[in-house]
Amino acid sequence: MTENQATQNKAKKILAACALFNLSIGILFAWSALQLRLTMPIDDGGFGWSSSQAGFPYVIAIVFFSLGVVIGGRIQDKIGPRWVMTTGGTLMGLGLILSGFAGNNVAGVVLCFGIIAGVGMGFGYGCAAPPALKWFPPTKKGMISGIIVGSFGLSAMIYAPLINLLLSLFGIEWTLIVLGTGALIASVSIAQFISNPPSGYVPAASETTTQQAAKSTPATDFTWREMLETRRFRLMFIMFILASSVGLMVIGNMTRIAQTQVGSESPWILVSFLAITNTVGRIVGGKISDKVGRINALYMALILQMLNMAAFPFYSTMPALLVGIVLVGFCYGTLLSVMPALCADQYGLKNFGVNYGILFLAWGASGLVAPMLAGFFFDATGSFTVTYIICAVMTIGMIYVNFLLKKDIDSRMA
Repeated sequence: MTENQATQNKAKKILAACALFNLSIGILFAWSALQLRLTMPIDDGGFGWSSSQAGFPYVIAIVFFSLGVVIGGRIQDKIGPRWVMTTGGTLMGLGLILSGFAGNNVAGVVLCFGIIAGVGMGFGYGCAAPPALKWFPPTKKGMISGIIVGSFGLSAMIYAPLINLLLSLFGIEWTLIVLGTGALIASVSIAQFISNPPSGYVPAASETTTQQAAKSTPATDFTWREMLETRRFRLMFIMFILASSVGLMVIGNMTRIAQTQVGSESPWILVSFLAITNTVGRIVGGKISDKVGRINALYMALILQMLNMAAFPFYSTMPALLVGIVLVGFCYGTLLSVMPALCADQYGLKNFGVNYGILFLAWGASGLVAPMLAGFFFDATGSFTVTYIICAVMTIGMIYVNFLLKKDIDSRMA
Protein backbone atom coordinates (compact mmCIF):
# COMPACT_ATOMS: atom_id res chain seq x y z
CA MET A 1 0.00 0.00 0.00
CA THR A 2 1.39 3.39 -1.00
CA GLU A 3 1.57 6.34 1.40
CA ASN A 4 -1.16 8.10 -0.59
CA GLN A 5 -3.47 5.09 -0.33
CA ALA A 6 -2.82 4.81 3.40
CA THR A 7 -3.69 8.48 3.84
CA GLN A 8 -6.90 8.12 1.85
CA ASN A 9 -7.90 5.11 3.96
CA LYS A 10 -7.22 7.10 7.13
CA ALA A 11 -9.40 9.93 5.83
CA LYS A 12 -12.27 7.51 5.13
CA LYS A 13 -11.97 6.02 8.62
CA ILE A 14 -12.09 9.49 10.19
CA LEU A 15 -15.18 10.34 8.12
CA ALA A 16 -16.87 7.08 9.16
CA ALA A 17 -16.04 7.70 12.82
CA CYS A 18 -17.40 11.28 12.68
CA ALA A 19 -20.62 10.06 11.05
CA LEU A 20 -21.06 7.24 13.57
CA PHE A 21 -20.40 9.65 16.43
CA ASN A 22 -23.16 11.97 15.24
CA LEU A 23 -25.42 8.94 14.83
CA SER A 24 -24.77 7.97 18.46
CA ILE A 25 -25.56 11.39 19.97
CA GLY A 26 -28.65 12.26 17.90
CA ILE A 27 -31.19 11.60 20.64
CA LEU A 28 -32.58 15.14 20.29
CA PHE A 29 -34.85 14.38 17.34
CA ALA A 30 -36.23 11.24 19.01
CA TRP A 31 -37.58 13.13 22.03
CA SER A 32 -41.11 12.95 20.61
CA ALA A 33 -41.09 9.20 21.28
CA LEU A 34 -40.60 9.96 25.00
CA GLN A 35 -42.84 13.02 24.97
CA LEU A 36 -45.97 11.00 24.22
CA ARG A 37 -45.35 8.65 27.16
CA LEU A 38 -44.69 11.54 29.54
CA THR A 39 -48.19 12.92 28.92
CA MET A 40 -49.91 9.59 29.65
CA PRO A 41 -51.63 9.12 33.06
CA ILE A 42 -49.50 7.68 35.85
CA ASP A 43 -51.73 4.59 36.01
CA ASP A 44 -50.89 3.91 32.35
CA GLY A 45 -47.13 4.15 32.89
CA GLY A 46 -46.72 7.85 32.18
CA PHE A 47 -45.97 10.88 34.32
CA GLY A 48 -49.22 12.74 33.67
CA TRP A 49 -47.44 15.82 32.35
CA SER A 50 -49.13 18.43 30.17
CA SER A 51 -48.03 18.74 26.56
CA SER A 52 -46.15 21.95 27.32
CA GLN A 53 -44.35 20.33 30.26
CA ALA A 54 -43.37 17.34 28.13
CA GLY A 55 -42.09 19.60 25.36
CA PHE A 56 -40.15 21.98 27.60
CA PRO A 57 -37.02 19.78 28.03
CA TYR A 58 -36.78 19.57 24.23
CA VAL A 59 -37.07 23.34 23.80
CA ILE A 60 -34.36 23.96 26.41
CA ALA A 61 -32.20 21.27 24.80
CA ILE A 62 -32.37 23.14 21.47
CA VAL A 63 -31.09 26.31 23.16
CA PHE A 64 -28.19 24.61 24.94
CA PHE A 65 -27.45 22.40 21.95
CA SER A 66 -26.88 25.54 19.86
CA LEU A 67 -24.74 27.14 22.57
CA GLY A 68 -22.78 23.89 22.93
CA VAL A 69 -21.98 23.92 19.20
CA VAL A 70 -20.38 27.38 19.59
CA ILE A 71 -18.46 26.53 22.76
CA GLY A 72 -17.39 23.07 21.63
CA GLY A 73 -16.38 24.36 18.22
CA ARG A 74 -14.28 27.10 19.81
CA ILE A 75 -12.46 24.64 22.09
CA GLN A 76 -11.82 22.08 19.35
CA ASP A 77 -10.29 24.81 17.17
CA LYS A 78 -7.69 25.16 19.96
CA ILE A 79 -7.06 21.60 21.18
CA GLY A 80 -8.50 19.33 18.49
CA PRO A 81 -11.72 17.30 18.40
CA ARG A 82 -11.07 14.11 20.37
CA TRP A 83 -11.33 15.28 23.97
CA VAL A 84 -14.10 17.76 23.24
CA MET A 85 -16.15 15.00 21.60
CA THR A 86 -15.35 12.68 24.52
CA THR A 87 -16.63 15.35 26.90
CA GLY A 88 -19.71 15.88 24.74
CA GLY A 89 -20.56 12.18 24.63
CA THR A 90 -20.05 11.92 28.40
CA LEU A 91 -22.30 14.89 29.15
CA MET A 92 -24.97 13.64 26.75
CA GLY A 93 -24.99 10.16 28.31
CA LEU A 94 -24.89 11.44 31.89
CA GLY A 95 -27.70 13.88 31.12
CA LEU A 96 -29.93 11.02 30.00
CA ILE A 97 -28.98 8.84 32.96
CA LEU A 98 -29.60 11.63 35.46
CA SER A 99 -32.94 12.36 33.74
CA GLY A 100 -33.92 8.80 34.59
CA PHE A 101 -33.03 9.35 38.25
CA ALA A 102 -34.90 12.66 38.23
CA GLY A 103 -38.08 10.71 37.57
CA ASN A 104 -41.40 12.54 37.62
CA ASN A 105 -39.84 15.96 38.16
CA VAL A 106 -40.15 18.48 35.35
CA ALA A 107 -37.39 20.78 36.63
CA GLY A 108 -35.04 17.82 37.11
CA VAL A 109 -35.56 16.52 33.56
CA VAL A 110 -35.19 20.05 32.13
CA LEU A 111 -31.88 20.43 33.96
CA CYS A 112 -30.53 16.98 33.09
CA PHE A 113 -31.81 16.49 29.55
CA GLY A 114 -32.34 20.08 28.44
CA ILE A 115 -29.10 21.56 29.81
CA ILE A 116 -26.58 18.78 30.51
CA ALA A 117 -27.45 16.48 27.60
CA GLY A 118 -28.17 19.49 25.36
CA VAL A 119 -24.71 20.97 25.91
CA GLY A 120 -23.15 17.54 25.43
CA MET A 121 -24.86 17.01 22.09
CA GLY A 122 -23.79 20.49 21.01
CA PHE A 123 -20.17 19.83 21.99
CA GLY A 124 -20.12 16.66 19.94
CA TYR A 125 -22.02 18.00 16.93
CA GLY A 126 -19.80 21.08 16.74
CA CYS A 127 -16.68 18.90 16.53
CA ALA A 128 -17.81 16.24 14.04
CA ALA A 129 -17.56 18.24 10.81
CA PRO A 130 -14.25 20.15 11.22
CA PRO A 131 -11.87 17.16 11.35
CA ALA A 132 -13.69 15.35 8.55
CA LEU A 133 -13.53 18.40 6.29
CA LYS A 134 -9.80 18.83 6.95
CA TRP A 135 -9.03 15.29 5.75
CA PHE A 136 -10.62 15.78 2.31
CA PRO A 137 -10.08 18.13 -0.66
CA PRO A 138 -12.02 21.43 -0.52
CA THR A 139 -14.15 20.44 -3.52
CA LYS A 140 -15.73 17.66 -1.43
CA LYS A 141 -16.89 19.98 1.37
CA GLY A 142 -20.56 19.67 0.41
CA MET A 143 -20.58 15.88 0.28
CA ILE A 144 -18.59 15.53 3.53
CA SER A 145 -20.83 18.04 5.33
CA GLY A 146 -23.88 16.18 4.03
CA ILE A 147 -22.67 12.84 5.37
CA ILE A 148 -21.83 14.29 8.78
CA VAL A 149 -25.06 16.23 9.36
CA GLY A 150 -27.07 13.50 7.63
CA SER A 151 -25.96 10.92 10.18
CA PHE A 152 -27.27 13.12 13.00
CA GLY A 153 -30.66 13.38 11.30
CA LEU A 154 -30.74 9.64 10.58
CA SER A 155 -30.27 8.81 14.26
CA ALA A 156 -33.99 9.36 14.89
CA MET A 157 -34.65 6.27 12.76
CA ILE A 158 -32.67 4.23 15.28
CA TYR A 159 -33.52 5.92 18.56
CA ALA A 160 -37.30 6.26 18.08
CA PRO A 161 -38.06 2.51 17.75
CA LEU A 162 -35.43 1.70 20.40
CA ILE A 163 -37.11 4.09 22.84
CA ASN A 164 -40.50 2.53 22.14
CA LEU A 165 -39.07 -0.93 22.80
CA LEU A 166 -37.36 0.12 26.03
CA LEU A 167 -40.51 1.89 27.25
CA SER A 168 -42.52 -1.29 26.77
CA LEU A 169 -39.94 -3.25 28.78
CA PHE A 170 -38.74 -0.92 31.53
CA GLY A 171 -40.84 2.24 31.79
CA ILE A 172 -39.67 5.84 31.52
CA GLU A 173 -36.96 6.03 34.20
CA TRP A 174 -35.05 2.92 33.23
CA THR A 175 -35.46 3.68 29.53
CA LEU A 176 -33.54 6.92 30.06
CA ILE A 177 -30.90 5.19 32.18
CA VAL A 178 -30.35 2.34 29.73
CA LEU A 179 -30.41 4.69 26.75
CA GLY A 180 -27.93 7.08 28.37
CA THR A 181 -25.55 4.29 29.34
CA GLY A 182 -25.50 2.82 25.86
CA ALA A 183 -25.15 6.21 24.15
CA LEU A 184 -22.34 7.25 26.51
CA ILE A 185 -20.33 4.08 25.88
CA ALA A 186 -20.86 4.23 22.11
CA SER A 187 -20.09 7.93 21.65
CA VAL A 188 -17.04 8.03 23.93
CA SER A 189 -15.60 4.91 22.28
CA ILE A 190 -16.07 6.28 18.76
CA ALA A 191 -14.55 9.66 19.73
CA GLN A 192 -11.19 8.00 20.39
CA PHE A 193 -10.79 7.28 16.67
CA ILE A 194 -11.19 10.93 15.59
CA SER A 195 -8.33 13.36 15.08
CA ASN A 196 -7.23 16.28 12.92
CA PRO A 197 -4.72 15.61 10.14
CA PRO A 198 -1.06 16.38 10.94
CA SER A 199 0.18 19.94 10.61
CA GLY A 200 0.88 20.88 7.00
CA TYR A 201 -1.32 18.08 5.63
CA VAL A 202 -2.73 18.75 2.16
CA PRO A 203 -5.39 16.32 0.86
CA ALA A 204 -4.47 14.58 -2.38
CA ALA A 205 -6.35 16.06 -5.33
CA SER A 206 -6.22 16.08 -9.10
CA GLU A 207 -5.10 19.20 -10.98
CA THR A 208 -8.70 19.93 -11.96
CA THR A 209 -9.80 19.53 -8.35
CA THR A 210 -7.03 21.87 -7.21
CA GLN A 211 -8.09 24.53 -9.70
CA GLN A 212 -11.72 24.24 -8.59
CA ALA A 213 -10.70 24.40 -4.94
CA ALA A 214 -8.80 27.63 -5.48
CA LYS A 215 -12.03 29.33 -6.49
CA SER A 216 -13.77 28.47 -3.22
CA THR A 217 -10.90 28.68 -0.73
CA PRO A 218 -10.46 32.00 1.14
CA ALA A 219 -7.07 33.70 0.97
CA THR A 220 -6.96 33.82 4.79
CA ASP A 221 -8.70 32.05 7.65
CA PHE A 222 -11.12 34.43 9.34
CA THR A 223 -11.48 34.74 13.10
CA TRP A 224 -15.04 34.85 14.41
CA ARG A 225 -14.76 38.59 14.98
CA GLU A 226 -13.59 39.17 11.40
CA MET A 227 -16.40 36.95 10.12
CA LEU A 228 -19.05 38.95 12.00
CA GLU A 229 -17.87 42.12 10.28
CA THR A 230 -18.64 40.79 6.80
CA ARG A 231 -21.90 41.46 5.00
CA ARG A 232 -22.07 37.94 3.59
CA PHE A 233 -22.15 36.46 7.10
CA ARG A 234 -25.20 38.55 7.94
CA LEU A 235 -26.86 37.41 4.73
CA MET A 236 -26.00 33.77 5.46
CA PHE A 237 -27.41 34.10 8.98
CA ILE A 238 -30.68 35.54 7.67
CA MET A 239 -30.83 32.77 5.06
CA PHE A 240 -30.18 30.08 7.66
CA ILE A 241 -32.75 31.29 10.20
CA LEU A 242 -35.52 31.72 7.61
CA ALA A 243 -34.85 28.52 5.66
CA SER A 244 -34.62 26.37 8.77
CA SER A 245 -37.78 28.03 10.11
CA VAL A 246 -39.69 26.96 7.01
CA GLY A 247 -38.46 23.39 7.35
CA LEU A 248 -39.13 23.18 11.08
CA MET A 249 -42.62 24.68 10.82
CA VAL A 250 -43.60 21.62 8.80
CA ILE A 251 -41.29 19.02 10.37
CA GLY A 252 -42.22 20.01 13.92
CA ASN A 253 -45.93 19.55 13.17
CA MET A 254 -45.82 16.62 10.75
CA THR A 255 -47.87 14.32 12.98
CA ARG A 256 -50.73 16.84 13.25
CA ILE A 257 -50.51 17.69 9.54
CA ALA A 258 -50.86 14.01 8.62
CA GLN A 259 -53.86 13.60 10.90
CA THR A 260 -55.71 16.76 9.81
CA GLN A 261 -54.99 16.83 6.06
CA VAL A 262 -55.21 13.16 5.08
CA GLY A 263 -56.67 11.53 8.19
CA SER A 264 -53.64 9.31 8.67
CA GLU A 265 -53.98 6.73 11.43
CA SER A 266 -50.23 6.03 11.42
CA PRO A 267 -48.54 9.42 11.25
CA TRP A 268 -45.33 7.96 12.70
CA ILE A 269 -44.74 6.33 9.30
CA LEU A 270 -44.62 9.78 7.71
CA VAL A 271 -42.27 11.02 10.41
CA SER A 272 -39.90 8.11 9.69
CA PHE A 273 -40.20 8.75 5.96
CA LEU A 274 -39.37 12.40 6.55
CA ALA A 275 -36.25 11.42 8.50
CA ILE A 276 -35.05 9.33 5.56
CA THR A 277 -35.67 12.02 2.93
CA ASN A 278 -34.09 14.63 5.21
CA THR A 279 -30.95 12.50 5.42
CA VAL A 280 -30.89 11.87 1.68
CA GLY A 281 -31.32 15.60 1.09
CA ARG A 282 -28.31 16.38 3.27
CA ILE A 283 -26.04 13.98 1.42
CA VAL A 284 -27.33 14.49 -2.13
CA GLY A 285 -27.75 18.25 -1.67
CA GLY A 286 -24.19 18.55 -0.42
CA LYS A 287 -22.90 16.53 -3.37
CA ILE A 288 -24.86 18.70 -5.81
CA SER A 289 -23.39 21.85 -4.26
CA ASP A 290 -19.90 20.47 -4.93
CA LYS A 291 -20.81 20.19 -8.61
CA VAL A 292 -22.87 23.31 -9.30
CA GLY A 293 -21.76 25.62 -6.49
CA ARG A 294 -23.28 26.48 -3.09
CA ILE A 295 -25.38 29.42 -4.28
CA ASN A 296 -26.85 27.50 -7.22
CA ALA A 297 -27.69 24.56 -4.94
CA LEU A 298 -29.48 26.98 -2.59
CA TYR A 299 -31.41 28.48 -5.52
CA MET A 300 -32.55 24.98 -6.48
CA ALA A 301 -33.65 24.09 -2.94
CA LEU A 302 -35.39 27.43 -2.33
CA ILE A 303 -37.36 27.39 -5.59
CA LEU A 304 -38.47 23.81 -4.96
CA GLN A 305 -39.46 24.68 -1.39
CA MET A 306 -41.40 27.77 -2.50
CA LEU A 307 -43.44 25.75 -5.02
CA ASN A 308 -43.94 22.99 -2.46
CA MET A 309 -45.23 25.37 0.21
CA ALA A 310 -47.63 26.97 -2.28
CA ALA A 311 -49.01 23.53 -3.13
CA PHE A 312 -49.06 22.08 0.42
CA PRO A 313 -52.64 23.17 1.29
CA PHE A 314 -53.85 21.04 -1.64
CA TYR A 315 -52.14 17.81 -0.53
CA SER A 316 -55.29 15.99 0.54
CA THR A 317 -54.28 12.41 -0.28
CA MET A 318 -51.51 10.27 1.13
CA PRO A 319 -49.53 10.03 -2.16
CA ALA A 320 -49.66 13.82 -2.59
CA LEU A 321 -48.58 14.39 1.02
CA LEU A 322 -45.68 11.97 0.55
CA VAL A 323 -44.48 14.08 -2.40
CA GLY A 324 -44.66 17.17 -0.22
CA ILE A 325 -42.72 15.43 2.55
CA VAL A 326 -40.01 14.32 0.12
CA LEU A 327 -39.52 17.91 -1.04
CA VAL A 328 -39.57 19.37 2.49
CA GLY A 329 -37.03 16.83 3.70
CA PHE A 330 -34.80 17.21 0.65
CA CYS A 331 -34.78 21.03 0.67
CA TYR A 332 -34.28 21.29 4.44
CA GLY A 333 -31.51 18.68 4.28
CA THR A 334 -29.82 20.53 1.43
CA LEU A 335 -29.74 23.70 3.52
CA LEU A 336 -28.11 21.91 6.46
CA SER A 337 -25.36 20.45 4.28
CA VAL A 338 -24.70 23.53 2.13
CA MET A 339 -24.40 25.98 5.04
CA PRO A 340 -21.37 24.41 6.76
CA ALA A 341 -19.67 23.97 3.37
CA LEU A 342 -20.41 27.58 2.45
CA CYS A 343 -19.08 28.76 5.81
CA ALA A 344 -15.85 26.81 5.23
CA ASP A 345 -15.61 28.20 1.69
CA GLN A 346 -15.89 31.79 2.86
CA TYR A 347 -14.03 31.75 6.17
CA GLY A 348 -11.62 28.82 6.08
CA LEU A 349 -11.14 25.71 8.24
CA LYS A 350 -8.72 26.96 10.89
CA ASN A 351 -11.50 28.54 12.99
CA PHE A 352 -14.36 26.63 11.40
CA GLY A 353 -15.61 25.15 14.68
CA VAL A 354 -16.48 28.46 16.31
CA ASN A 355 -17.36 30.21 13.04
CA TYR A 356 -19.94 27.63 12.05
CA GLY A 357 -21.11 27.38 15.66
CA ILE A 358 -22.03 31.08 15.57
CA LEU A 359 -23.79 30.64 12.24
CA PHE A 360 -25.60 27.59 13.65
CA LEU A 361 -27.21 29.79 16.32
CA ALA A 362 -29.65 30.69 13.53
CA TRP A 363 -30.92 27.11 13.61
CA GLY A 364 -31.33 27.25 17.37
CA ALA A 365 -33.41 30.42 17.13
CA SER A 366 -35.64 28.94 14.44
CA GLY A 367 -36.07 25.74 16.45
CA LEU A 368 -37.43 27.74 19.35
CA VAL A 369 -39.90 29.87 17.42
CA ALA A 370 -40.95 28.09 14.22
CA PRO A 371 -42.83 24.99 15.50
CA MET A 372 -44.68 27.04 18.13
CA LEU A 373 -45.61 29.69 15.56
CA ALA A 374 -47.13 27.05 13.29
CA GLY A 375 -49.00 25.58 16.26
CA PHE A 376 -50.36 29.02 17.16
CA PHE A 377 -51.85 29.56 13.69
CA PHE A 378 -53.31 26.04 13.72
CA ASP A 379 -55.02 26.68 17.07
CA ALA A 380 -56.38 29.98 15.74
CA THR A 381 -57.62 28.75 12.34
CA GLY A 382 -57.95 24.97 12.60
CA SER A 383 -55.57 24.38 9.68
CA PHE A 384 -51.99 24.99 8.58
CA THR A 385 -52.92 27.03 5.50
CA VAL A 386 -51.71 30.30 7.01
CA THR A 387 -48.44 28.61 7.94
CA TYR A 388 -47.92 27.39 4.37
CA ILE A 389 -48.57 30.89 2.99
CA ILE A 390 -46.08 32.40 5.44
CA CYS A 391 -43.52 29.76 4.47
CA ALA A 392 -43.98 30.45 0.75
CA VAL A 393 -43.56 34.20 1.28
CA MET A 394 -40.49 33.66 3.47
CA THR A 395 -38.96 31.46 0.77
CA ILE A 396 -39.46 34.18 -1.85
CA GLY A 397 -37.62 36.53 0.49
CA MET A 398 -34.80 34.01 0.84
CA ILE A 399 -34.39 33.78 -2.92
CA TYR A 400 -33.72 37.53 -2.90
CA VAL A 401 -31.29 37.15 0.02
CA ASN A 402 -29.50 34.44 -1.94
CA PHE A 403 -29.23 36.86 -4.89
CA LEU A 404 -27.63 39.47 -2.60
CA LEU A 405 -25.31 36.83 -1.17
CA LYS A 406 -24.16 35.83 -4.65
CA LYS A 407 -23.42 39.47 -5.51
CA ASP A 408 -21.41 39.91 -2.33
CA ILE A 409 -19.36 36.74 -2.90
CA ASP A 410 -18.78 37.57 -6.59
CA SER A 411 -17.56 41.06 -5.67
CA ARG A 412 -15.08 39.56 -3.20
CA MET A 413 -13.65 37.25 -5.85
CA ALA A 414 -13.53 39.87 -8.60
